Amino acid sequence: MRYWVETLGCPKNHVDSDKLSGLLGGQGYVPADSAEEADLVVVNTCAFIESAREESIETVLEMADRKLDGARLVVTGCMAERYRDELADALPEVDLVAGFGESLTTSTPVTLGQRPKSDFDLLNLPRPAATAPWAYLKIAEGCDRRCGFCAIPTFRGDQRSRSTEDLLTETRGLVASGVKELVLIAQDLASWGNDRRRHALGEAVEVLDEGGTQPLVELTRQLTGEVERLRLLYLYPSGLTTSLIETILATGVPYFDLSLQHVSRPHVRRMKRWGDGDRFLERIDAIRRAEPNAAFRSSFILGYPGETEDDHSQLLEFVEAAQLDWAGFFPYSAETGTTAASMADQIPMALAMERLREVSELQDAITARKRDDLVGTTQRLLVDEPGIARSVRECPEIDGVILVDDQIPVGSMVDCLIVGSQGTDLEAKLA
Repeated sequence: MRYWVETLGCPKNHVDSDKLSGLLGGQGYVPADSAEEADLVVVNTCAFIESAREESIETVLEMADRKLDGARLVVTGCMAERYRDELADALPEVDLVAGFGESLTTSTPVTLGQRPKSDFDLLNLPRPAATAPWAYLKIAEGCDRRCGFCAIPTFRGDQRSRSTEDLLTETRGLVASGVKELVLIAQDLASWGNDRRRHALGEAVEVLDEGGTQPLVELTRQLTGEVERLRLLYLYPSGLTTSLIETILATGVPYFDLSLQHVSRPHVRRMKRWGDGDRFLERIDAIRRAEPNAAFRSSFILGYPGETEDDHSQLLEFVEAAQLDWAGFFPYSAETGTTAASMADQIPMALAMERLREVSELQDAITARKRDDLVGTTQRLLVDEPGIARSVRECPEIDGVILVDDQIPVGSMVDCLIVGSQGTDLEAKLA
């Protein structure tokens, strides 16, 4: 029996798909070369915002058209968990809608209004061997925060951190299969371990300001000794303590992915989040003083309810002042079950998109200048695939890449001279 998994959404979903592939392999399935050749087609969906849901539905329908006659089509992931009955009712093309931890191979279709008991713990499933020289490591599931725009806790649940022992075991397996770079991911990475302490499972509590022990600091130190490169994604700004900054810099990968979302203090409070532009700039400046070559990425929401022209102007000023290497901008999407969905002062989508285009144009120019500035420098590169490499400044699948000689072996760590810039991408030759 052959299977095909089509994955949508964030890196966390890609880890889930990887583990589902391992589970199917243990049940006797083998990967197919395409959806058209599979006996089982699985679509791992995203439900974060409206555009992601639309893409998920379009992909399900596409897979229904592409699959073999008689092949089973299964929908899983965030949409299956959040909109189980609606999907089962609206998509007769689908044989099974399976939520988190539910079997993908059962012959019993979903029954409306009933949720079967989970068959396995998706978070802690064994990991199959890596197929690339880098890999995501999902260290927690869910989130304890309740940001005004985010529905993830309603279907992913509260934060559930994995143990250090499990993470070390998975890391060592990945490294043994050829992984040179490990990318830590979670919905709220900086809060890893807090829930384990609350439930008397042994980790120390996070301290958001100074002093005390932050669990992620110790985990990062331990994992740094296991892999050549360690990268951290999705850092909530209040969790970016001095100790964590120092620990990230000590990994040799001075890459800071900060979940900021906006910078106007009253608007950030409307979002039910921490911080403001001045605090964010203070931390960014402190990092640059310690490591001038540090790279920064963040994401921002445009058009959240109540956003004023002054709020938007503050965001533009921040983007100019911060000089981030990378940034993503997204229009607000009203999500069922969030506080923002019922707020007054909803912003017209046309205005949100106008603001998004304005700030994107500003950031695109900054990113292009920063890439140009790297021409003439020597960088240590990891070759991900023939002709494609990255330095510590580029996160896989998210940022630009560096084009190299396609004869350099995949998985190599090589010193290269940057010789050209092509927008977000660079060109390099062996130093």
